[in-house]
Amino acid sequence: MSQAIETSADRAPRRRASSPFLSRFMKKAADPAVFFGLAVVIAVLGIVEWLVASNYISRAVIALPSDAIAGLFSPEFSGELLRACRLTFGLVAAALVLEILVAIPAGYFLYRKPIFGAAYEGWLAALFAAPIFLLYPLFMVIIGRNNYTLVFMGFAAGVIPIIIHARLAFMTVPETLINVGRSFHLSNSAIFWKIILPSGTPTIFSGIRLGLIYTLINIIAIEFLVDAGGLGRMVSDRYFRFDIAGTYTAICAVALVSITLNLIVNRLEKMVR
Repeated sequence: MSQAIETSADRAPRRRASSPFLSRFMKKAADPAVFFGLAVVIAVLGIVEWLVASNYISRAVIALPSDAIAGLFSPEFSGELLRACRLTFGLVAAALVLEILVAIPAGYFLYRKPIFGAAYEGWLAALFAAPIFLLYPLFMVIIGRNNYTLVFMGFAAGVIPIIIHARLAFMTVPETLINVGRSFHLSNSAIFWKIILPSGTPTIFSGIRLGLIYTLINIIAIEFLVDAGGLGRMVSDRYFRFDIAGTYTAICAVALVSITLNLIVNRLEKMVR
């Protein structure tokens, strides 16, 4: 009896320790937006499952969603999939970090130097609309068929929207806040870190999310085309083997990588704000 009491007493702290995580999970699940979004996704997957299983849609075109999701946990597939996920995640994360390190100082420079900002605003907008992705053969010749080319191409596509949004974020900071900082005799660096950057965080992170989208698309597309890298190469390999379920499993993995990176960006935004 005493042992049972001790065991339950030992387990009580574990339950208390895990309760914050469970409470956060239940709180997010109870959010109407999250609940509705999950419900729509599940409903769409259920409809597609029924259409494919009933042969209204050929299995040579779309795999059963249940088979694609189950492939994520398949023993013969999970090892290769995990390595591909790690590689693509690392390439996208490296490109995104470089974009942030370059774009925020560049946006701040264009904000502090209005002449340069006015001069290069149109150039940046034109580059943002240009299909930079098509330059990948040139950089494969210059840099080589390796991961550095993938990171550079992801960086080239994603850095431009972050620069544009960073400049816009700094321009929209109320001058009153900056004057208040100067009245307290803050240095320019203190004004930047304590006033300008926190005030412009929402707009900057909008640009970071947009840059993440373009970075991920470019890296996955180049991996697919040149048969190098991680998940894009895996999608290409399974596609040319006519492994439809494996192809959609790799696409599901791409979605998981994208969701993970977006969650990290959201967490960073909360930390900065």
